[in-house]
Amino acid sequence: MKIDLNADLGEGCGHDRELLQLVSSANIACGFHAGDAQTMLQSVRWALEFGVAIGAHPSFPDRENFGRSAMQLPPETVYAQVLYQIGALKTLAESEGGKLTHVKPHGMLYNQAARDGLLADAIARAVKSVDASLLLVGLAGSESIRAAQHHGLRTREEVFADRGYQADGSLVPRNQPGAMIEEEEQAISRTLSMVQQGKIASVTGEWVSLHAQTVCLHGDGPHALAFARRLRAAFAAQHISVSSED
Repeated sequence: MKIDLNADLGEGCGHDRELLQLVSSANIACGFHAGDAQTMLQSVRWALEFGVAIGAHPSFPDRENFGRSAMQLPPETVYAQVLYQIGALKTLAESEGGKLTHVKPHGMLYNQAARDGLLADAIARAVKSVDASLLLVGLAGSESIRAAQHHGLRTREEVFADRGYQADGSLVPRNQPGAMIEEEEQAISRTLSMVQQGKIASVTGEWVSLHAQTVCLHGDGPHALAFARRLRAAFAAQHISVSSED
């Protein structure tokens, strides 16, 4: 069995180089919620050093709140903003002899697109306009995945090691109880359930079926590095290989 393990990087958390030695895909912040040109370039160089797939991590323009504020922007505005961010990272990757492989929206842009078909469509169109061979990473079973497939893009359905799920397969909002799984053993057990069995227990007790193709490892927590090592060890013990290859 094989799984992709991705982390959101270039967000100023201080241990990106170490995390890049434990994951198979990197989603690099493109300046709208975190990061800047120099950070993006350094992240690309480290990803290339460790053979990690390079992805763009576009966001709403919301540095003040780390891209976690809800915004109601016209689809064409979102299209232009996402196009701009992907293009910037693609240029930086290619300048170093690398290649952009995927796009994963960040924060509230990701969460709203998971539910909003028009927003999901704008993102998918932007990805396709840059490079139709790019993978679009989105919440498993969401509008983001459906929009990408509608536009003929390859998709990678994502699950979260440290997030709570609602009965409809959406993530519990961060401001509600059960949003974050703080206990590491529980997070690892839940992740193995999603990867091996394709299901997860929701906060209300129902079992939710999920297609897990990539696991998100949040890189912005104080224990991210230690948890990443434990998760890799758990995968190894279950003979689950970590790879960004399809």
